[in-house]
Amino acid sequence: MRVDVLHGPNLNLLGTREPSIYGSATLADIERALVDLARGLSTPTRPVNVTCYQSNHEGALIDRIQAGAAGDVDAFILNPGGYTHTSVALRDAVIASALPVVEVHLSNVYARESFRHRSLIADVVRGRIVGLGAHGYLLALRALLGAENL
Repeated sequence: MRVDVLHGPNLNLLGTREPSIYGSATLADIERALVDLARGLSTPTRPVNVTCYQSNHEGALIDRIQAGAAGDVDAFILNPGGYTHTSVALRDAVIASALPVVEVHLSNVYARESFRHRSLIADVVRGRIVGLGAHGYLLALRALLGAENL
C-alpha cells in the first residue's frame, strides 16, 4: 500500500512558525515518524510505503494528487494549510482522484479565527483529524491502514 502525504503552504516552516499553535515538531520530524510507523505496520504480504511532499503552490499539490491517482497511490493524507479554506481546485482534484483522503490539521481550527472553521474539502474526504498536533498524521495513517471501508 502506498500513501502520499501532502503538506500545503507554510508547513515547511513547522518548528519555527508559531510553535504555540503548531507545535515544535518540524516537517522532517513528522515525515520521519510517518515513515517509521509505516515500516512498523508493514507485513510481508502488505508492505506500507509513505511518500511525503510539501509545496507552497496550489497547482503543485493538485499535480501530485492527479499523478498519484493515475499511478500507484492508494490513499492520501492531506494538510492543505491555508488552501483548506480557499481552493475549489484542490477540492476538485480530491474528488477526481476517487481515492481515500484524510484531511489533517495540526491546530484545532475551530478554536481559531472563524474563517478557519470552513473547509472546502471536508465533505469530500473520508475523514478529518484536527487539533492533535503532529500525532494527527500518525492517526490518519493508522486509519487508512485499518479501515478497509474508508
